[in-house]
Amino acid sequence: MKHPTRRGERGGRDGLRIALVSEHASPLAALGGEDAGGQNVHVAQLAAELADRGNTVTVYTRRDDPALPTVARLRDGVAVRHVTAGPATAVPKDRLLPFMPEFGTVLQREWTTDPPDVVHSHFWMSGVATLQAARRLSLPFAHTFHALGTVKRRHQGSADTSPADRVTWERYIGLSCDRTVATCRDEVEELAALGLPADRIRVVPCGVDPTRFTPEGPAEPRGELPYRLLQLGRLVPRKGAEVSLAALAKIPDAELVIAGGPRAGRLENDPEVRRLRRAADALGVADRVRFTGGLARADVPVLLRGSDLVLCPADYEPFGIVPLEAMACGVPVVASAVGGMRDTVADPATGRLVPPGDPAALADAVTALLASPDERAARGAAGRRRVLTRYCWAAVAAGTEEVYREISSRSPAQVSGA
Repeated sequence: MKHPTRRGERGGRDGLRIALVSEHASPLAALGGEDAGGQNVHVAQLAAELADRGNTVTVYTRRDDPALPTVARLRDGVAVRHVTAGPATAVPKDRLLPFMPEFGTVLQREWTTDPPDVVHSHFWMSGVATLQAARRLSLPFAHTFHALGTVKRRHQGSADTSPADRVTWERYIGLSCDRTVATCRDEVEELAALGLPADRIRVVPCGVDPTRFTPEGPAEPRGELPYRLLQLGRLVPRKGAEVSLAALAKIPDAELVIAGGPRAGRLENDPEVRRLRRAADALGVADRVRFTGGLARADVPVLLRGSDLVLCPADYEPFGIVPLEAMACGVPVVASAVGGMRDTVADPATGRLVPPGDPAALADAVTALLASPDERAARGAAGRRRVLTRYCWAAVAAGTEEVYREISSRSPAQVSGA
């Protein structure tokens, strides 16, 4: 079967009809929950920018609420299709694999009569569903993992709740899709270790919107202490909030704001919040720690601009969008030297990289930057420039579209390297 050549109405004959598959990470979801973070932002922003380039985009995500419409309009040129696969309720992503055949059947049925020009799946379980449909219909198929099971298993060991056959599936998806879109150099190395051929891997980083995340604009009012440190993102142990708390014990003139998790009214019932509160009490810093809960997207730049430094002390981080958001706002970052943060944070130009799991190293780097306002300002300005030249969504979408056009312009045999 030949690849479909029909183009979307928007963008004329050059516009692509693009299907993005993101089974657990809806672009419409509120951020900060256990399974709502960087991938949601990535899919939403990529879809919007691809539409701005004259393409028509449909994002396929799993229905987790019976009240959701079948199709929702994210913005002009971008539709979100809620696929019924499994119960219409929230399910932790590590328990979604049994529903992927049903998800794939829906994709195959819809694409048989209304095929996209190219499909791009996000996260391995989206790849499972997409593979079922795209390969049967000979549709050009790109995949982004966002996180790899081998890395998660290495760092979490027995605490890893991923399905037992995740790594096997990831290898199969990587060998079966037309292109794997990696987000950083670290991921390329991991993919090579899985046995994926280098000539079918392309690197396109995640991005940030520099018009939304900017140094200019309102900033959250400060507290009584001289300095504010911010940790922003999902509240899961691997993000290293406990490392930030231990570092805070060595920085007596700073407060730490931890943003993420459930909405503020539900914080007290969250087990990770309770664990971190106990850690803060044991360290004697509870009076200098504030939990905001999950934030609306509009509130994130305001909180970033009200902070002196952003801490990203993750044990591992497949890419990490928070450092880019901080840098776009002109705020220096102190991050673990892991994953994509080794690419995004230029040490010492835009911030500092420290060993993961090392509160003393984190505290030393933070203390040195807090002691020098001029150094912080210089690193913040350099971070902003780095975002504008390398990580704006326009550049990310252009690089991604280049991959799409590469795989959609060849025959199936050429694309797959047969």
